Amino acid sequence: MKIADTVHLPLPRQRVFAALNDADVLRRSIPGCESLEQVSETEFEATVAAKIGPVRAKFMGSVQLSDLNPPESYTISGEGKGGAAGFAKGGARVTLTEEDDGTRLDYEVDAQVGGKLAQVGARLIEGSTRKLAGEFFSAFESVAGQAAPQTAPGAAPVDVPAAAAKPAALDVDVPIVLATAVAVLAAFLLSL
Repeated sequence: MKIADTVHLPLPRQRVFAALNDADVLRRSIPGCESLEQVSETEFEATVAAKIGPVRAKFMGSVQLSDLNPPESYTISGEGKGGAAGFAKGGARVTLTEEDDGTRLDYEVDAQVGGKLAQVGARLIEGSTRKLAGEFFSAFESVAGQAAPQTAPGAAPVDVPAAAAKPAALDVDVPIVLATAVAVLAAFLLSL
C-alpha cells in the first residue's frame, strides 16, 4: 500500500523537524498513543491502541530514522505487531520545504500489512489512514507550536520564548492503526 500527501504547517521548518523527532511532542500528537520512547537518537518504540474497521488491537512497534538531512528530510523504516490483529512493516520518506508562511511537509509511505488487518481491505485502511493523518497533523501543529522541542539529531537548537515552553494539555482520543510508532513519523505510523 502506497500513500503520499502534502501537509502545510504554519511553523518554521527547523521547529517542525525538531518536533517530528521529539518523543513528547509525538506522544501527545498521535491519537491512541499509550507510550512512545526514544531509545536512541534515531530509534523510537511505541504502543498504540488502534481500531480500523472491525479490527481493534494494541500495536507495538519500532521505527528507525535514516538518511538524516536536517532540517530538510529523512527516511523512516519500521515494523509493528498487533497480535492476532496482524502486522505491518514499511517505510516513509519525509521532506520539509520552507515556505513564506510556514513549512510544506511531503511524505511518501510504502507499507505492507498482514493478518486480520489485511482482511479489512486496502481501501478501508487507506481511508482511515488519511483521516487519522489529518487528526495527527492538527494535533501536531498545536503541540509543536506551543512546545519547545528538543533538538533533533543534527539540527541546530530552536529558540523558544519561556512563555511558549509550556505546552497546553491536549486530549486526543481517536485510536489509530500503528505498526511502528511517523508520518511523517506519524504519517508512517498512521499508515501501518
